[in-house]
Amino acid sequence: MLTIEPAEMQHLVETLGAIGEQPGGGIIRHVYDAAWSAARRQLMAWMQEAGLVVREDAVGNLFGRIEGDSPRTILTGSHVDTVILGGRYDGALGVLSALAALRALKRSGARPRKSLEMVALCEEEDSRFHGNFWGTRAMLGLVRQEELDDLTDLDGVTIGEAMRQAGFAPENYPSAIRDDLDAFIELHIEQGRILYDEHQPLGVVDAITGFYRFRVTVEGRTDHAGTTPMDLRRDALQAAVEFSSEMTRIVSEAGRPAVVTNGWWDVQPGAWNIVPGHVEFSVDFRHTNEATKQRLAAEIRARGEAIAKERGVGIAYDLAGDILPMDMDAHVKAELQAAAEACRVPWKPMVSGAGHDSQIMATKVPTGMLFVPSADGRSHSAAEFTTPEDAARGATVLVAALQRLAY
Repeated sequence: MLTIEPAEMQHLVETLGAIGEQPGGGIIRHVYDAAWSAARRQLMAWMQEAGLVVREDAVGNLFGRIEGDSPRTILTGSHVDTVILGGRYDGALGVLSALAALRALKRSGARPRKSLEMVALCEEEDSRFHGNFWGTRAMLGLVRQEELDDLTDLDGVTIGEAMRQAGFAPENYPSAIRDDLDAFIELHIEQGRILYDEHQPLGVVDAITGFYRFRVTVEGRTDHAGTTPMDLRRDALQAAVEFSSEMTRIVSEAGRPAVVTNGWWDVQPGAWNIVPGHVEFSVDFRHTNEATKQRLAAEIRARGEAIAKERGVGIAYDLAGDILPMDMDAHVKAELQAAAEACRVPWKPMVSGAGHDSQIMATKVPTGMLFVPSADGRSHSAAEFTTPEDAARGATVLVAALQRLAY
């Protein structure tokens, strides 16, 4: 049995994690920026040292390949872009585990029946552009040409311009489409605390939650904060706050696994002595059942309209994303479970409350996911940590699963 050692995973995590790390802690490594490009160069060097055939596609997905008897391909990996001031493990550990797995398989000298590839997907986090799963969508033919100009960062740079600045010709994006994939496996930190709290070393994912995201705009009226009686106000912020509270109540009463977050707010004119007249805020609602997701989303929207009417303000919704929940492939999942048992690594079935490239990949490719513990459940934070031992166990199970699927 091929085994990945903790020291190997620790070295990989620490080396890649230093790229884009900020003086006060946390990493900024966004698609097509300098740190992202530097991380890819480091990965490329490691792949070449391991004897993998290295290539990049038109949008920046980076691949390392072991050629098999068949061109049909088993793919494994994740992403290397981060949230703002993110940690060393989210996404990156899946890429590094794939690297460790493929170089162990390459060292073994055995030729696979199917070809094997690792991938560093070029964007997942939505941190620079609102283009979630950009690399995966490009591989599946789901990128629309107008997105090249419509997706912009905070500086007004379009994703097409950013691609060109990073050395990619945006007009070539259709050439990234793949039709040779027989399976995709993504190893990822849990980003929650179930494995950590239950002292379990591994999760095999059954399903990934669905997303419903929209921006709420509340239009009231600006007035003097001292001379306008409370009963005569059309306070956009108070209407928005009540709506936020009500959607929290609706989702809380629905129970797990329903969750809702209002993480971004913009209040105008933003002065101490003016009643707010314009508020925008975000709604991130998630559920693993599509029918329940749509029912609760409709209930939330209806409650917002009722509050707006009661308070004499206007309300509008701008849909930002409606992503289906996704079950993992039964065959790939069974192979992951069998690999864990062969490696004598205890595992538990899990549902992912976070979005992943896997849920997009699974729309066209048989897909499975492995979770390893996140210390104290931390994620999207500089405090992210997975022990080298847990990382190595996950990578060892990944090797065994790739052997089962490709050899």
